[in-house]
Amino acid sequence: MTMDKTFNAAEAEARIAALWEERGAFKAGANASRDASFSVMIPPPNVTGSLHMGHAFNNTLQDILVRWHRMRGFDTLWQPGQDHAGIATQMVVERELAKDKSNATRREMGREAFTRKIWEWKAQSGGTIIGQLQRLGCSLDWSRNAFTMSGAPGAPAGEEGNFHDAVIKVFVDLYNKGYIYRGQRLVNWDPHFETAISDLEVENTEVAGHMWHFKYPLANGATYEYVERDEDGRVTKRETRNYISIATTRPETMLGDGAVAVHPSDERYKPIVGMLCEIPVGAKEHRRLIPIITDEYPDPNFGSGAVKITGAHDFNDYAVAKRNNIPLYNLMDTKARMRADGLSYEESAQIAGAIARGEREAGDVSQINLVPEELRGLDRYDARKAVVEAINAEGLAVTYLKKSIDPETKAEDLTREPLVEDKPIMQPFGDRSKVVIEPFLTWQWFVDTSKIVGPALDAVRKGCAAERDGTFDPQAGYTRILPESGEKVYYHWLENIEPWCISRQLWWGHQIPVWYGPDGTQFCAASEDEAIEQARVKYLADGSITEETWGDMLHYGRERDLLTRDPDVLDTWFSSGLWPIGTLGWPEQTPELARYFPTDVLITGQDILFFWVARMMMMQLAVVDQVPFHTVYLHGLVRDAKGKKMSKSVGNVIDPLDIIDEFGADALRFTNAAMASLGGVLKLDTQRITGYRNFTTKLWNATRFAEMNGVFEGAPVAQVPQPQATANRWIIGETARTLAVVNEAFANFRFNDAANALYVFVWGKVCDWYVEFAKPLFDGDQADETRATMRWVLDQCFVLLHPIMPFITEELWGLTGPREKLCAHADWPDYTTDIADAAADREMGWTIGLIESIRSSRTQMRVPAGMKLPMLVVDQDDTARGAYARNEALIERLARLDGLHEGAEIPKAALTVAVEGATYALPIEGVIDITAEADRLEKSLQKLDKEIGGLSGRLNNPKFVANASDEVVEEARANLAERSDEAARLREVLEKLRAMA
Repeated sequence: MTMDKTFNAAEAEARIAALWEERGAFKAGANASRDASFSVMIPPPNVTGSLHMGHAFNNTLQDILVRWHRMRGFDTLWQPGQDHAGIATQMVVERELAKDKSNATRREMGREAFTRKIWEWKAQSGGTIIGQLQRLGCSLDWSRNAFTMSGAPGAPAGEEGNFHDAVIKVFVDLYNKGYIYRGQRLVNWDPHFETAISDLEVENTEVAGHMWHFKYPLANGATYEYVERDEDGRVTKRETRNYISIATTRPETMLGDGAVAVHPSDERYKPIVGMLCEIPVGAKEHRRLIPIITDEYPDPNFGSGAVKITGAHDFNDYAVAKRNNIPLYNLMDTKARMRADGLSYEESAQIAGAIARGEREAGDVSQINLVPEELRGLDRYDARKAVVEAINAEGLAVTYLKKSIDPETKAEDLTREPLVEDKPIMQPFGDRSKVVIEPFLTWQWFVDTSKIVGPALDAVRKGCAAERDGTFDPQAGYTRILPESGEKVYYHWLENIEPWCISRQLWWGHQIPVWYGPDGTQFCAASEDEAIEQARVKYLADGSITEETWGDMLHYGRERDLLTRDPDVLDTWFSSGLWPIGTLGWPEQTPELARYFPTDVLITGQDILFFWVARMMMMQLAVVDQVPFHTVYLHGLVRDAKGKKMSKSVGNVIDPLDIIDEFGADALRFTNAAMASLGGVLKLDTQRITGYRNFTTKLWNATRFAEMNGVFEGAPVAQVPQPQATANRWIIGETARTLAVVNEAFANFRFNDAANALYVFVWGKVCDWYVEFAKPLFDGDQADETRATMRWVLDQCFVLLHPIMPFITEELWGLTGPREKLCAHADWPDYTTDIADAAADREMGWTIGLIESIRSSRTQMRVPAGMKLPMLVVDQDDTARGAYARNEALIERLARLDGLHEGAEIPKAALTVAVEGATYALPIEGVIDITAEADRLEKSLQKLDKEIGGLSGRLNNPKFVANASDEVVEEARANLAERSDEAARLREVLEKLRAMA
């Protein structure tokens, strides 16, 4: 069939994707011809998700590796799937329900009915990202699509699977080993969703804030001499004080203070360490006293050097409180309102005071509510306002002298005002709720990570050490992290790991498999029946129930009333931590598990190295005693062309689907590969995407040229051709060298090196030079061998480009002759650079170098593009003479020459062209106005020098470099380098013109 003039990506991509699906091109094992397997697990996108640039970049790189291995005959699996995304999905469904006022709320409909609604939503809308990944050309085995809630209770038809069973089994096993426990700790608490959330779900944002300064009076009217000194020890301030001052951005939490801490080296407070001071808020008759302690945490040089310790409402304070055995007093409820439960304020203050004085043990302080009666039930910010007003009214704020001028009398007036600093503070917000996160003391389920972290550290230490000394073995059972910077982050996290909070106060997720007896005993089991049996055995053994009572319970069907299930669900990071084995059928010993686990490569963002990658390492090693993958390739965020983070508020977000609509998926994919330098900054520039769309056009046009010259008539060329023409032998060598570069680049995860090599080869060597070289050959005795060579070379282009640009290569593959297999299953070449012809390489390299030198000289002097110039040969050895003679037609046509003429010497008004073994000259007298051209260049150079001076001045200014953003400084340096190069080129040309003049 005759090819269309242009490649219609929008029409072709959908058709080709359907063809791949129809042929089962991406099923596990498709095109396998060797015993070795290659498996990759997709980082599961949220079921609520849609394709963004991070997904597009990440999945492009995975697809390149997967297609490359599949074409090489590996038994390949790219496992797809989605994460149930507990908090995100629950939020989406609640929001959808709220759109119709007639719908019941989540709490009105109850847990079972609400989770049914989520399953309904998932069936209708949850697969959005699957279609979007298919549009990108991702070759996942969609027949194996997994879901982290498959097989859960209430899952509808079509959601069968064992992932839920795997999650529950792991929880039970780790619980029984003592690795999972329930405890009270400080967590990130989202007051909107009323659940704990992970650090990754917290956005720390700089906002305008305030720092209040308050006095904590010393108990019993005690005083001390407060002295400040300068660096040389000279006294700069001395006064008698009856208080210690603190500064806080959250006055409402003062109610829960357990101590005031100062640094052990702080001489100012040594006289009062160990004394008690009074929290300056609350009913005076019940005013609470707390101790003044020492700890390494306070910074003597920041503020007053004294820090209030509110262990239940600040992560740093929590650590100080735990070190110093200070009680943790919770002030708020799950909605971040001041508590209204527990003991009265009077009784609570009395007990807390006795604990502070050492008159009683702290024990369980959960019923102690240190919120005064008038503040109970208030929102935290309303309580803050009330606390500040009360302290100011009592005169316990630190004050300063404020000077003002009476506008009428011009008299100076001095008044004392409370010291409140306006300053920016970092505020934690929930990434989905957008409300301020509260550090909250609550009972949660934890993994004691200290018991499972060791093997995960050892595996990476061994793997990265082997990578550095060149002995890395993918089958050795250890893991390397690329780039090396990720290794350091991994160690930092795991060597300082804290217990992992795995419970969430949600309804959508894997409900924790723990039931409580009437006495609070925990029964952990894979099912309620198993938990009931555990309870029966225990309670019969300890006499809590009798056989007769148990029989009655069974008779009336009341045995399930014996236990109450924990209402919390597991954090999605817990279930996704089992992704590699869970998707392959574990705990069943499936053929897929035996074949594809451990998996080979994980490609993911560096931002979830700890939250997901490290946890998968710990979990797989704890559960099946194997690493989940041998290589972790980490990449950064995809940023805009200037290196700025994409943000909706800034307006620089790029939608990959818009890019695909405008430029085609192949152009986006090639851009992703080209910017994927290991450890580099990922800057997405739409100008590059435009350039790579032009690249697809170039390949299409070269193939059309070949079709019009009968290249694709007959059968494809299966073997490497053995041509006689120099140009044909040369292009075969170039193909082999490109294959070698691409293989090495893919093997070492240097996707940009592969993309750049293919771009240079396909566009520069094939579509430009070889197409031109072939034109005269089509009219001569070597026409047949040229057609065979061009057909083979273009097939190699399609195959080598396919992993990066699958759509256009599949289309061209199908249009250029009968094929036994899809391009997706084409045999990856196995020839080496031994097929290159050194003599042909030298001659064509010489020819191309001569043509490029002539073209460059003409361009520099602004010789009209269409004008043919005579060329003089001044000096030429036998090799150069032979090369010129054999390629005369090519050289003169491509360099726009009017023949080669003998010349004894180089004319004054001529351009010198020197190549190996020869010197030529291009006379330009009368072709251009040499004097006018020199004047024009002089003016251009003066303008450039002025710009260079301005840029150099900015970059040599320390204030500019220190204060400007990194992006601005980098842009200035790039502009300076570009203009300096241009100025050097213009000086060279100007010097030549002046010599001619």
